[in-house]
Amino acid sequence: MMKLKSTLAVLTTAALFGAAGFAQAGATLDGVKKKGFVQCGVSDGLPGFSVPDSKGVIKGIDADVCRAVAAAVFGDATKVKFSQLNAKERFTALQSGEIDVLSRNTTWTSSRDAGMGMIFAGVTYYDGVGFLVNNKLGVKSAKELDGATICIQAGTTTELNVSDYFRANGLKYTPITFDTSDESAKSLESGRCDVLTSDKSQLYAQRSKLASKADFIVLPETISKEPLGPVVRKGDDEWLNVVKWSLFAMLNAEEAGVTSANVEEQAKSTKNPDVARLLGADGEYGKDLGLPKDWVVQIVKQVGNYGEVFEKNLGKGSLEIDRGMNALWTHGGIMYAPPVR
Repeated sequence: MMKLKSTLAVLTTAALFGAAGFAQAGATLDGVKKKGFVQCGVSDGLPGFSVPDSKGVIKGIDADVCRAVAAAVFGDATKVKFSQLNAKERFTALQSGEIDVLSRNTTWTSSRDAGMGMIFAGVTYYDGVGFLVNNKLGVKSAKELDGATICIQAGTTTELNVSDYFRANGLKYTPITFDTSDESAKSLESGRCDVLTSDKSQLYAQRSKLASKADFIVLPETISKEPLGPVVRKGDDEWLNVVKWSLFAMLNAEEAGVTSANVEEQAKSTKNPDVARLLGADGEYGKDLGLPKDWVVQIVKQVGNYGEVFEKNLGKGSLEIDRGMNALWTHGGIMYAPPVR
């Protein structure tokens, strides 16, 4: 009898957990189609990744990943709604089902991937933690920051990475934590802290918003690995595949030379078997994902290939960040996507 009660208790707990928690995933794609849009979690305002423009439209590479998913599912990249979230809010919003996908400069780690009821769908941007300082501080290296006061955004992997770096190098520091990246940047500008630390991409983004950005420099050291990418709830492989392959489609399109300007013509006339499969001219690969035949065409036509999205949001059209590791593997970087076939 005791064994039966114990078994029932476990089953009841699992059922409750599944109804209200992570396993709410089950049929995300069906739910998205039913409501008619993708609910996407993004940052609370990070230039280059996700930030409102003057008209309130969210712009950035993270936002464009969600637009790519909407283009794949609906054939319409505008069928997406954004939830702006700070670092502390982001995981709860995904776990609870408030959002369908989190695309918010979030680092892929083992604990997040295996222990929090969610799973990463790929890497949008390879990054690493660095340090932004005022030129007046007179330092040229992170190893000269002994005794510094450092602004850090709470709820991020940066806190542990900075602690590890300073301990490993026998340096001391005083951390000041903030809930938002803007608060951290304003504290650096006001002189409340000597240093702002975050992913380097975020440092360049925050520097672009400072009134006297020429007075601040990003130090040369990169002290961690920060692969940033979209996240979905664990237990829904169908939705994971849609998000994952939407990102892969943009990478494969860039590698194949397929752009927003030529994608429709390529779909009609290409003689390249790889491109024909990618664009739906050969085979039924969208069907495997529960997507229309022209899902990649719609992503590239409406959002762009990866290179176009990068340049518009992070490169020469915005923050002037070099492709670096985020160049394709054929151009000296490490960006690489499995083939559509």
